[in-house]
Amino acid sequence: MESVDVHSPRMRRAGRDLLSLGLMDARNRTLRWLALFEEAMAAGAPAARPGIDPPLWLLGRIAWFQEHWIARNVQRQRGSEGDPTAARLASIEPDADRWYDARQVAAEARWQLDLPGVPATRQYLSDTMELTLELLETAGEDDDALYFFRLALFHEDLQGETLAEIAQALDLKLGDARELLGEIASPPPREPLLFPATRWRLGSPPGGFVFDNEKWAHELDVPEFDIDAQPVTWAQYGEFVEDGGYDDAAWWSPAGRDWLLREERRVPRYVDQMRQGVLQQRFGRLTRVPLAQPAMHLSWYEADAYCRWAGRRLPTEVEWEAAAQSYSRGFAWGAVWEWTGTTFRPYPGFRADPWVEYSQPCFGTHKVLRGGSFATSGRVRHPKFRRFALAERDVMFCGFRSCAL
Repeated sequence: MESVDVHSPRMRRAGRDLLSLGLMDARNRTLRWLALFEEAMAAGAPAARPGIDPPLWLLGRIAWFQEHWIARNVQRQRGSEGDPTAARLASIEPDADRWYDARQVAAEARWQLDLPGVPATRQYLSDTMELTLELLETAGEDDDALYFFRLALFHEDLQGETLAEIAQALDLKLGDARELLGEIASPPPREPLLFPATRWRLGSPPGGFVFDNEKWAHELDVPEFDIDAQPVTWAQYGEFVEDGGYDDAAWWSPAGRDWLLREERRVPRYVDQMRQGVLQQRFGRLTRVPLAQPAMHLSWYEADAYCRWAGRRLPTEVEWEAAAQSYSRGFAWGAVWEWTGTTFRPYPGFRADPWVEYSQPCFGTHKVLRGGSFATSGRVRHPKFRRFALAERDVMFCGFRSCAL
């Protein structure tokens, strides 16, 4: 058995034995989320929210995704070279594609689906995992043979955080979710860090599992830069709000100003009060938030406006990555996802992997986030991982840090 922590980002290179443990760990977390949603929704089904998927849809899709790419995929041994359009075997759930294939079900239609209830969803999750583990036992040990098993693992980890975002967006009062959600770190304040000019290899080299948008490592010149040692805190962001930051058009880009007026936003999402402290709705409860914690649920537009007000800027993703990997103790990250100033684009030589719906449709329209949050699986907390979202998106556990101009 490989001596690697099953919750470590080194699981990208996990062999069969360790991978089976990781898959079971991820599925157990998904089942705990299912139980929490079942308990929270006992008083009634939540109302539909624009841009938010129904919890049972996402939970069923986790099982569907794994079955689609592993048990039903006759080309799984080819790994990332497989043809995504090849015919598939039938699902163990006859209506699975009609319910859970995002290519067939538009986002706005998912709340109207006749989805299975909790017991049937739980059974589908159990049955698909059993099939996956049986097939893993006889899989090869090379990267191609294990590609889709690793993909299913990281996909489930990513959806686990999405379930936390859904619970927050739907104001669901969660029971004991301490095993699923980490503590929100509040690192002591430190002066910004100065990095000398360097040449940096951005992206991931071949070997193990690599997300398609990280392919491949390539060198870039990075001029000297000064970057915050930790994300912007509520105390710092509160100064921007108190100074009328949401009222002064000078700090907002034209697109940001349009978003601000459209949303009628005066404070960040889920915040009820920002004077004499921050009161924010967290999982259905009004919570007084420590001012030393990173500001959270901020859109890219808000992060950009704050930086303009402060006379600073958002870091580029190469600056963020270089700082995160060069300062193991001085550069604190992992409490919130962090917006960068970089538009999400493919790296040189990009070629889409079989899951073509993941990265490719978002190139040129989304912004890059780096790091991870208190709700992110340890397996996903990799300094090379690129999250991406539209500039207006603020349901994520996201904040930012700044750089000197």
